Amino acid sequence: MLRLPLIRAAGLSGCRLGATGLHTTASKLQAPPEQIEVFIDDIPVLVDPGTTVLQAAAKIGVEIPRFCYHERLAVAGNCRMCLVEIEKQIKPVAACAMPVMKGWRVKTNSDLTRKAREGVMEFLLVNHPLDCPICDQGGECDLQDQSMAFGNDRSRFVDINFSGKRAVEDKDVGPLIKTVMTRCIHCTRCIRFASEVAGVDDLGTTGRGSDMQVGTYVEKMFLSELSGNVIDLCPVGALTSKPYAFVARPWETRRTDSIDVLDAVGSNIVVSTRSGEVLRVLPRLNEEINEEWLSDKSRFACDGLKRQRLLTPMMKVDSKLQPVEWEDALVAASRALQQAPATKIAAVTGKLADAEALISLKDLFNKLGSETLATEQPFPKDGAGIDLRSSYIMNNKIAGIEEADVVVLIGTNPRFEAPLVNTRLRKSYLHREQTIALIGPEVDLTYEYEHLGDSAEVISQLKNGTHPFCATLKNAKAPLIILGAEQLGRSDGSKILAETQALAASLGKTVQAPENWKVLNVLHSNASQVAALDLGYGSSLAEIKAQNPQVLFLLGADDADIKREDFPNTFIIYLGSHGDQGACIADVVLPGAAYTEKNASYVNTEGRAQQTGTAVNPPGMARPDWKIIRALSEFIGVRLPYDTIHDVRGRLEQVAPHLVRYGDIEPANYFAQALELAKKTGSFASDPLELKQKTLDEFFMTDVVSRASPTMAKCVQAVIKQRQAQL
Repeated sequence: MLRLPLIRAAGLSGCRLGATGLHTTASKLQAPPEQIEVFIDDIPVLVDPGTTVLQAAAKIGVEIPRFCYHERLAVAGNCRMCLVEIEKQIKPVAACAMPVMKGWRVKTNSDLTRKAREGVMEFLLVNHPLDCPICDQGGECDLQDQSMAFGNDRSRFVDINFSGKRAVEDKDVGPLIKTVMTRCIHCTRCIRFASEVAGVDDLGTTGRGSDMQVGTYVEKMFLSELSGNVIDLCPVGALTSKPYAFVARPWETRRTDSIDVLDAVGSNIVVSTRSGEVLRVLPRLNEEINEEWLSDKSRFACDGLKRQRLLTPMMKVDSKLQPVEWEDALVAASRALQQAPATKIAAVTGKLADAEALISLKDLFNKLGSETLATEQPFPKDGAGIDLRSSYIMNNKIAGIEEADVVVLIGTNPRFEAPLVNTRLRKSYLHREQTIALIGPEVDLTYEYEHLGDSAEVISQLKNGTHPFCATLKNAKAPLIILGAEQLGRSDGSKILAETQALAASLGKTVQAPENWKVLNVLHSNASQVAALDLGYGSSLAEIKAQNPQVLFLLGADDADIKREDFPNTFIIYLGSHGDQGACIADVVLPGAAYTEKNASYVNTEGRAQQTGTAVNPPGMARPDWKIIRALSEFIGVRLPYDTIHDVRGRLEQVAPHLVRYGDIEPANYFAQALELAKKTGSFASDPLELKQKTLDEFFMTDVVSRASPTMAKCVQAVIKQRQAQL
């Protein structure tokens, strides 16, 4: 079967696809054109040339129904639901694909317009199954809403013809998306999303007329780190969430605004709960961070929140962990900390720790006389290290990626480390002809890039002007460097950071980008990392191992290279939400709350502080982390001076005021000073740059929540099965 590309079918070949229509890259270089006046329902409105009728109507709050149109996808113009009447034109026109002309008078509610919409709706419902009572999209269905608002109250079609209603076989597209393709109205939103945003050309159409079907052509799965977004895009119940099937209706659930913490992007989410259980996670609109998309891990791993949970405090008795009361566990932990010298206690924080827990733990250890506080992902202390914030955040912001014309990725795979950062890169590559280069292992980023090599030496070559790509960088008007934080944990991490800072400084001298353009950007993958560095967690795991501590406190540290044999005589205290690696090696286990069970602060990779919301209560005897640390301090006899979350945030404000300015970014500066402090000596290691996440199966399970998720386990199996089928 021949695939007909939708862009060419819609007559759009040869054009650049914009987020809200069509534009050419050359038009950005011209002076802004004068606005033109049109009349929507006799209301005058000034719009830019090229604005569609639908966009012009939206400016004055006039709603035009649509199924195929989406402001972040290319215009298809194939559902015809947005038909409107234009004065002195015989036939109604599609508002989504028709640019306005000066002086046009558009009627969105005339008799002709209403009749056209009713006709389109009548045709859509001819073959649509009457299964609303069992459809998961019920209550969130555009077809339901628009048939009520814009459809007729009766139909001229009676189901007495010989063939009956059209039926289409369901497609198996993986463990995440449930398909009922008989409901499909061929809006092609899912196809355009897969091709344009996700960069995976798996979906398309076959057949023509009533035989047209949306699918994957050959029997294969739609496997992408962003595939779940087609569920939100589908205006009918053809694509719904397979793990959420037949679980609840939207009006039965309670919605809580929160933040995703399974990567360092800080995507805005909505947590849907019922009866104290998290049922699903949906994206929440934020143009500066995740737009309206969400990665599959963030969306579907929520079933891991109720599995393998720590429900009660535990202590090791006869080499086995046994449930105990809170008082017994806190007494044992406090006794170990009291008896150990200040130089023999250390702490390691995990990737899901919140800022309140981080400051509480730091204050406790400081009161005990210890400064040995480390994060799972080491960060070099040489040079500027953690002293200057510009050395460890994404200085130019996530949205700023779209303004760059040349991007150099160093030791990072943004597709899996930060999928919503990768969507920005792909959008800029498609719409703004952005040039992208990669230093590190060759991986599939869903867009073309120039591979500069996998050795860290390439950074010095770019800085010194001896690499062929230097000519491209020299002509760049808005260059951007994105350095993967994973590489800073290498033995030559300080050298990599110093050389990258020097390269960014050399590019910044010739930059012609917008004001306050910042070339250097560090991309983290751990949600807690930036807040921990802000608060002064500067030790490394290597230093802790060399110290051979008497007591080791693990704050959700399950992914660090910590083995029991490395600490044979160490008393290990673990505070976390899941029974993972950290709990297995601990002598005392303190059950903490997951991110959906507490009001907590997190700082994303660009340095933006945000809050999670309390969607459900912690299970069993689990409590928020900062409360446990506060109680432990009282047992030790060094009581921390806060009793409420507001007191803790008051302390956060004393140490780092930007941590409580939620939603805002505190600009980082002092790049020149950071460069002066950077370590200039040393050499690069001989081994090439490596990545932990190269393939899709490595993306789905990276933390305690996703590892406990049965849905994520099914995704890993599906990827492996698909890969074996292709061999």
